[in-house]
Amino acid sequence: MHRRTFLKALPPLFAVPHISLPSRLPTTPRRLIVDADTANEVDDLFAIARALITPELDIVGLTSAQWHTSPQAPNDTVGLSQQMNEDIVRLMGKTGVPAIEGSNIPLVTPQRPQPSEAADFIIEHVRATPAGEKLDIAILGPCTNIASAVLLAPDIIPKISVHYIGFWHSPATGTWSKREFNTNNDPNAVDILLNTRGLDVHIMTASTSQHLVFTKTEADHHLKNKGGIGDYLINRWESYERWWQADDKEKERWIMWDVAIIEALADPTLGVQESFMTPHDNMQRTIQAYVSIDVGAMKARFWNAFDAFLD
Repeated sequence: MHRRTFLKALPPLFAVPHISLPSRLPTTPRRLIVDADTANEVDDLFAIARALITPELDIVGLTSAQWHTSPQAPNDTVGLSQQMNEDIVRLMGKTGVPAIEGSNIPLVTPQRPQPSEAADFIIEHVRATPAGEKLDIAILGPCTNIASAVLLAPDIIPKISVHYIGFWHSPATGTWSKREFNTNNDPNAVDILLNTRGLDVHIMTASTSQHLVFTKTEADHHLKNKGGIGDYLINRWESYERWWQADDKEKERWIMWDVAIIEALADPTLGVQESFMTPHDNMQRTIQAYVSIDVGAMKARFWNAFDAFLD
């Protein structure tokens, strides 16, 4: 996720009241689809790998997403994300988890879906979810695939719980900004999620997830020269060139935006959500947003899990 461009505080857009929501601990593994623009940056890979070894999560499948607005984007961004998803499940011995390709282009108009294997996969598995239950979907990139699924099959709306990484947000004032990388990659798809009455939406904002930072020293200690997925993650960190990167000091730390939502889904006590009204230019309804995360606990859980997996 290229968010460095938008890190400075933005002026308030509007203010709304909010209320706190209680956290809950899952009693059984959460059935989860992870939808990711994996090849866009580094944290996506760490988040997917973490999800695949999290006992609290039952990964139904990985779906790949486009990321066309990046200055580094090739023509086939979804193809690169798809290849990385396939690499990850192979290296981790998780080939039973389907890796399904999504749309390579965003929604062209607000009500026109982009059909894809990923959208069909989402529809199929949501419809197969038992009555009274919901299928969780973690969106680590643009919302293209899930928005298309909703447009293609509105009957799935009551059976989905969407967990989206996006937006800048001020909990104190309730103000939102859509000037954020994931949101900019498919604003029409974001509006589908916000404007769909009855759709359960949870936002891990960039404002909150930016506090989860890994250092290269930490990553080397836990992953380097461990073979398999460990070296794959380290190689991605070391080989990735950010378009704004001035020197190697930029690689000494990485904001793990996407890891935050995976850890919060695995253990809801690690994040505090509050209820807010949607942005003023969308249908006015209540959605949930994370206002804080337990950074120390998230980091400890992540590294402990990989130490055990790679031992």
